[in-house]
Amino acid sequence: MQRLKEDINSGKFHNLYLLYGEEDYLKRMYRDSLKNAILADSDDMNYSYYEGNSIDLLELRNIADTLPFFSEHRIIIIENSGLFKSANELSDYLPNMPDSTIILFVEKDIDKRNKLYKYINKNGIAVEMGQMNAHDTKSFISVTLKQNNKIIREKTVEYLLQHIDNSIINIKNELDKLISYTDERNEITIDDIDVICSVQITGRIFLMIDSVADANVNQTIKLYHDLLQLRESPMSILYLLTRHFNILLQIKTISGMPKSEIARKIGVPPFAVSKYMGQAKHFNKENIEKILDKCIDTEYYFKRGMIDDQIGVELLLIQLVRSSH
Repeated sequence: MQRLKEDINSGKFHNLYLLYGEEDYLKRMYRDSLKNAILADSDDMNYSYYEGNSIDLLELRNIADTLPFFSEHRIIIIENSGLFKSANELSDYLPNMPDSTIILFVEKDIDKRNKLYKYINKNGIAVEMGQMNAHDTKSFISVTLKQNNKIIREKTVEYLLQHIDNSIINIKNELDKLISYTDERNEITIDDIDVICSVQITGRIFLMIDSVADANVNQTIKLYHDLLQLRESPMSILYLLTRHFNILLQIKTISGMPKSEIARKIGVPPFAVSKYMGQAKHFNKENIEKILDKCIDTEYYFKRGMIDDQIGVELLLIQLVRSSH
C-alpha cells in the first residue's frame, strides 16, 4: 500500500493497478484518490469506467489505444469484472498498451494463479485491501477525528471497537455520526457511543433478520424505520444487511470448527457466533444467495439514480420477507 501512496503523492504513476479484497471503503478511497491524481485538472473525456463481467475486451482495447486529449494520461477503471478468476486474452494486450494509458482494476475476489494477476503483480501494483489490524484501525480513528477537531481516549476507542463491526466503511460511518452528534464539543465519550452507535444498530439488524425469517413484514419495516430514526442512512443499512447475510452464508458452509475459529474465519466477535448459527438455521443456502442477489440489485439501482435510497431499501425488505419461505 505504501507504493500506492507514493504514486499518488509523487504524480509518477504505473500503467496498471489492481485493488482487491474485502475492505470496500479502502478500495473506494484509493480508487478515487488515484483517479483524481491522474486526471488532475483534465475533465472526464480522458476517463472511462466499466463494471461487471460482460466487458467487451475489443472495445476496451480500442479505448486504451486512444491517446489522451490535452492531458498526460488516460485512465480506465474496471470494477468487479471477474477477469482475475477466468482465462482471458487481456494480459496478452497489456505489453503493447500506450504508456499514456492507465488501467485501474477494483475487484473483490481474485485467483493469484490467474495470468492477468501475475502480469499486473509483476509489471504494475497489486494491493490487497483486507481488514486492518488493531493498531492501524486505532490510528485511522484518531486521524479521522483529529481532522474534525475531535479527541477520543484510548479506552473509548477500545469500547467502540468492541461494539461495532470492525470494517473501515462501518467505522467511518460511526465516526461521522459521532462527529455530528457531539457538534461543538471536542471529546467523544463512551456515553456518546452508547447513544448513537451500532451498539443499538447491530441488535436491530439481528431483530430485523429474525422478522424476515418469521415473514413478519410489519415488524421488519418498523425496525427499518427505527434505524432511520437513529440517523442510520439507507445505504449503510443496506451494507449491514448484505454483510449479515454474507455471514449467514459462510456459517452455512462451515461445519465442525470450534467457535473461536469460526469467529476468526468470518470476522465476527466470538460471542456472536452462536447467535449467527442459530439464525442461519432459518434460511437455506439457496435462499440466502437469492437474497444477496437482491441486495446487489438494490445497490445497483441506487448508484444509477434509478430509485430513491430510502424507498429502495424498504421495497427490498418487503421482497426479502416474501421470498424467505
